[in-house]
Amino acid sequence: MPLVLTEEQEMLRDSARGFLDEKAPVSALRKLRDANDETGFDRGLWKEMAEMGWAGILVDEEYGGADFGFVGAGVLAEEMGRTLTASPFLSTSVLAAAALKKLAGDAHKQEFLPGIAAGETLFALAVDETRKHGPAKTAMAAERAGNGFKLSGDKTFVADGHVADKIIVAARTAGAPGEEDGLTLFLVDSKAKGVRVERTIMVDSRNAARIAFDGVEATGEDVIGEVDGGYAALEGVLNAGRAGLAAEMSGAAQAAFKMTTDYLKERKQFGTEIGSFQALQHRAAHLYSEIELMKSAVLKALQDLDAHYGMAGPICALAKAKAGEVAKLASQESVQMHGGIGMTDEYDIGFYMKRIRVAQEMFGDAAFHSDRLAQLRGY
Repeated sequence: MPLVLTEEQEMLRDSARGFLDEKAPVSALRKLRDANDETGFDRGLWKEMAEMGWAGILVDEEYGGADFGFVGAGVLAEEMGRTLTASPFLSTSVLAAAALKKLAGDAHKQEFLPGIAAGETLFALAVDETRKHGPAKTAMAAERAGNGFKLSGDKTFVADGHVADKIIVAARTAGAPGEEDGLTLFLVDSKAKGVRVERTIMVDSRNAARIAFDGVEATGEDVIGEVDGGYAALEGVLNAGRAGLAAEMSGAAQAAFKMTTDYLKERKQFGTEIGSFQALQHRAAHLYSEIELMKSAVLKALQDLDAHYGMAGPICALAKAKAGEVAKLASQESVQMHGGIGMTDEYDIGFYMKRIRVAQEMFGDAAFHSDRLAQLRGY
């Protein structure tokens, strides 16, 4: 498949860019940060996005969605990355929508997918329990109790967990931490007895949550997928999130690069534009080449999710690792080529560095995915 967007996907990109430039520039994120906004995003803006079909980008048309596929979702994520748009798009419209679409039964689909598409129901995916990403390390227990389960344990770094109506939780119904077998996915109400949510303010001015589960009751109907066989299902959902984050970082890297090259053409030193200095030209050319490679890897991952969802793990790992490294390079080079003022709050470039560092860590950094690729290749 050619690594180019279709005409419809280009139209989606153009309309998204115009909308976000007007409604969600970086100044909007700055305003949310300065106000210490407890939600972390503009609910009115999210409603507008839903009306445009963005919230239901992965949802089938029969449930009120646009069903535009993972490439479409990636197009939107990339444009949101350009302006650092804060929204529950990743947690609800990518992760939760993918989980429900690929794993849930008809009852769950009918109950929740229309709410996602309408922008009315917010979801969060609770996986990690330690400082670093590691789904197989899940220790949170889901003990059998009668005809159901009782969930006990803690989750951390849960994106949008502080505002979620529903939480998709990975818990261990068998086996020991470090084993892939024995994981199960549960759908839990955030207001259920025994759920305690603590909002955490991230360095990128977004909000996440620590969530504690103390004997939270779940029935067999709350299980998404198969009992004890949830690891492969979880990996599929995480792959969708990894590709979405890679697309967002791609957009952020491109925006940071443009911001920097514009600055190089404007800033003068010794009476001449600093963009004429060969050393800076070489650094900019190197970064441009890396960004182009990253864009290809990200688009390929999104295409494979659409065409071969269950086999897209390796390319999603590659895209997430490449996007994380290139976006990190882009933010560092941008701050340095801005000079000392790049570190001041007056300039927006620092916001890009902070968001990229958080997105790079979420669902596995480059080291995690390098190791993952090696294991998938039998090393």
